[in-house]
Amino acid sequence: MSDPHRHHHHDEHPGHDHHSPAGRRRRVGHRLAHRLTPHSHESADKLDSALESSARGLRALWVSLAVLGATALAQAAVVVLSGSVALLGDTVHNTADALTAVPLGVAFLLGRRAATRRFTYGYGRAEDLAGVVIVLTITASAVLAAWTAVDRLLDPRPVTHVPAVAVAALVGFAGNEWVARHRIRVGREIGSAALVADGLHARTDGYTSLAVLLGAGGAALGWQLADPVVGLAITATIVLVLRDAAREVFRRLMDAVDPALVDRAEQVLGEVPGVRGVGELRLRWIGHRLRAEVALVVDGEATVREAHRIAVAAEHALLHAVPRLTAALVHADPAPSPGEADPHLAIAHHASA
Repeated sequence: MSDPHRHHHHDEHPGHDHHSPAGRRRRVGHRLAHRLTPHSHESADKLDSALESSARGLRALWVSLAVLGATALAQAAVVVLSGSVALLGDTVHNTADALTAVPLGVAFLLGRRAATRRFTYGYGRAEDLAGVVIVLTITASAVLAAWTAVDRLLDPRPVTHVPAVAVAALVGFAGNEWVARHRIRVGREIGSAALVADGLHARTDGYTSLAVLLGAGGAALGWQLADPVVGLAITATIVLVLRDAAREVFRRLMDAVDPALVDRAEQVLGEVPGVRGVGELRLRWIGHRLRAEVALVVDGEATVREAHRIAVAAEHALLHAVPRLTAALVHADPAPSPGEADPHLAIAHHASA
């Protein structure tokens, strides 16, 4: 039985002529009633939920851009006065972090577009591509921090206006940590791996700012190499955060999901009346939204309508139980009878190809 969850609303009125004027009026009335009756999981409501999550992501990005932009401008003024290479690296990181809002913002906007005949799943994958851009940006920050630190080690120069550098470092830490917490929290709430990665990038820059503070303390004590040594420490910190961000984005690109979600989905499906077993179950992220594909086992003697009802009930249960799930493709398989050949044998060679 192929995909019985698909809703085809036919006007079934035995004994009535569907081509008569009265039959046409009944069909029109039925359709109007269906459209006017609230359906909490209809596609329009799912779209509203998706748009709301994208809107939250966009708000988080623009607020972060404003905060980090102001932080970078304040630090840049101190860089001009002091000549601190550590603070220069921190300023560059903050600027780069602010600019990562651009590809991610574009991805959120693309994700709000409706699916087309070419992009039948929509444009949610643009968010994963933005995550790749963010990982590359973090990598570039690490390379720049390392290069700047090594250059200063080979050519030491004094740092001036040390108190101003210390204040700028504290400002940088405060701005980045606030942005990091905001992005990570919103990213996890809406299921955006890219936004979480961007928050981790902001946290990297917060650590960088604290390292600048240590460098300023060393310079105040007369240790000229404190500035470049701190730069190398900054590089090590960035590499650690890069590892976490890259792992998160890689898992999303490979359609990885939390196994606990799969366990939860299997448990819920097994409790649906009429479901005798759960066969294949797949979950995948498309942007910050989940989709599911499910094969259920139902009574082999069930009618098409009964199997359809069970499939719809299963989809309904999944939508309630699995966070950020927006669609489920449910297929009903009849329980095998003794001696009956498996109907899937005809397509088994396609699955193994």
